[in-house]
Amino acid sequence: MVNFSKKLTTDQIPGWEEHYFNYKLLKGRVKEYTEQTKEGNRDRRRVLKDFSKLLDDEIEKIVLFMIEQQGLIAARLEDLGKKKARLQDLLLLQEISELREDYREVGLDLVKLLKFVDINANAVRKILKKFDERLGDKFTDYYVSSRSNHPYSQLKQVFKHVGIGAVVGALSRNLGDLEEREGSYLNIYDQHPLAIPKDPIIDLIKATADKLTNSTNFLRFLGQHALIAQEDTAGSEVERIEEDKYHFISLVLNLVNTFLYMVNTYIIVPTADDYATSLGAAATVCGVIIGSMAVAQIFSSVYFSAWSNRSYFRPLLFSSVVLLLGNVMYALAYDLNSLVILLVGRLLCGLGSARAVNRRYISDCVPPRIRMQASAAFVSASALGMACGPAFAGLLQTNVKVSVFTINQDTLPGWVMAFGWFVYLIWLWISFREPALDPDVKDFHEGSSSSSSTRYLEQEVEQGLAEQLLPSHENDSQGERSTLRPASSVASAYRLLTPSVKVQLLIYFMLKYAMEILLSESSVVTSYYFGWNTSTIAVFLAILGLTVLPVNAVVGTYISNMFEDRQILLASEVVLLVGILLSFRVTGTYTAAQYVCSALLTFVSAEVLEGVNLSLLSQVMSSRLSRGTYNGGLLSTEAGTLARVAADGTITLAGGLLGRAALLNATLLPSLLICLASIAATMSTYNSLFY
Repeated sequence: MVNFSKKLTTDQIPGWEEHYFNYKLLKGRVKEYTEQTKEGNRDRRRVLKDFSKLLDDEIEKIVLFMIEQQGLIAARLEDLGKKKARLQDLLLLQEISELREDYREVGLDLVKLLKFVDINANAVRKILKKFDERLGDKFTDYYVSSRSNHPYSQLKQVFKHVGIGAVVGALSRNLGDLEEREGSYLNIYDQHPLAIPKDPIIDLIKATADKLTNSTNFLRFLGQHALIAQEDTAGSEVERIEEDKYHFISLVLNLVNTFLYMVNTYIIVPTADDYATSLGAAATVCGVIIGSMAVAQIFSSVYFSAWSNRSYFRPLLFSSVVLLLGNVMYALAYDLNSLVILLVGRLLCGLGSARAVNRRYISDCVPPRIRMQASAAFVSASALGMACGPAFAGLLQTNVKVSVFTINQDTLPGWVMAFGWFVYLIWLWISFREPALDPDVKDFHEGSSSSSSTRYLEQEVEQGLAEQLLPSHENDSQGERSTLRPASSVASAYRLLTPSVKVQLLIYFMLKYAMEILLSESSVVTSYYFGWNTSTIAVFLAILGLTVLPVNAVVGTYISNMFEDRQILLASEVVLLVGILLSFRVTGTYTAAQYVCSALLTFVSAEVLEGVNLSLLSQVMSSRLSRGTYNGGLLSTEAGTLARVAADGTITLAGGLLGRAALLNATLLPSLLICLASIAATMSTYNSLFY
């Protein structure tokens, strides 16, 4: 974030200034080390040792002060507890009110301490990331592994705020108890305890504690799942979202676009094999039919991401028209008896994928106060569409002739989606409001979206001249602005990928590959082994889709509060590996129970893995990948889309070469190998995933 040093200074609590993390000092040392290392005047091992010593001293300073303040607060709570015990049998409103005020004062001091820990933890994270970016070293990996796993770890005191939770609990419990006692004094025995008003200080403490623990609630978990930038409201003027840019109906239209696109993706899965055979192709060509949409999405994600730098309405309009035409072609292919027209229709649907625009709209045009809820709604809309697609296919069981058009289970998904996109197109045209893009923001985005070598060289020359001509303090500010500048090309985005980010993208590729194999071949496998019809397949896929939100709720609300993200990540990979292994046919008989149980295990573990993976990815990737055309959301989308293309290609290739009898094991083998590789990669970068 721009001006973090300034924010750190302005947010300091009066009287505590000398106990804060000296971010400015360490940032200066990083700059000094960078220059000396480039000139060859400093040994890298010596740099690591010196910087580690500086960090240790700063963290120790924070921890000792934090423990001192915890002790003072604990002592005050103990004194108040004794006073409360003396009033145990008294129901005097004045004494209870005075005691509550005393507890509130302690609560305000606790909030100050929580904010102190929060801003210092952010400072440590940022300086570690800055060191890795500037010196190109895995210093975070070394430092975190050596400090966090030590029995006397001071780093855990900062990042896990050890001991503060007990103080928060004691204060909240006592305030709640006094609230109930005061309520009893006011003769409201007949009211439910939940009806008694909660002291505002408890909410303030809880909100501050939740902010400190970062991803400890369902909304935040889902928001990070969407990989939408969640900027601090105290950010720079360029990144600050003004309220007048926000338009609720426009946000709803973006969410509906997301929902319809996911329905469009999965509504054909139960019937794709039947459609292929009706056109004279093999059933395994369903992989090409399903995957053609993903092939087109590889390219559409890039141009939609670039287009959203200048407009949101026009990309959404184009998306709706292309998807309308694509679905009409998909439906007409049956009567025209043309597999080519069917594939062109699906390609057009993929070219209409505006998910990059939907993400960008939420990131840029939704105020920070509700951006997390909007991000969660984005994920929920995707999950709902994923579940509704197969469910709708199960309902569209008819076979009639209307004029020259055949309406059956193969063509009806195309006609229904074409009608849906037509209605959406009218609603979009009437209700969408294009947000005003400020000139400086427009320049900021357009500069980032340009991938030409000329612009890149101009930026480098301008930066070089600035380094020579600007005074040192201005140069320092320019350096901070350059660290925020979005990646201007695929190559520059790739250079920003640290080993941790690359591993997370590999994991995302792996889980999407495994999920696509499971979903796309389900109709072929289940009809071959178990004789399932379209309705049964649709119900099975809908049940899988309906597990998404409950699983994310459990992980985001409970599991993420009990374990570190990296622990959940590794455990999910292992469970996914077990699910894949159980899916193999190793005996002469292959039962529906084995398939359903292994599919549920694979799908649910992949969903858990996706949420945690994107949560970690949003934290470990460079801040320069949070904006511009080549952003983190685009990178993850491309990784997932490539995985889907590879998976659907594997299904068609394996089915064509080996036949339906060998399809299951042949397609599961690559999933198994990629999963093993991702587990090994996770282990190699495990310590760098601490925060």
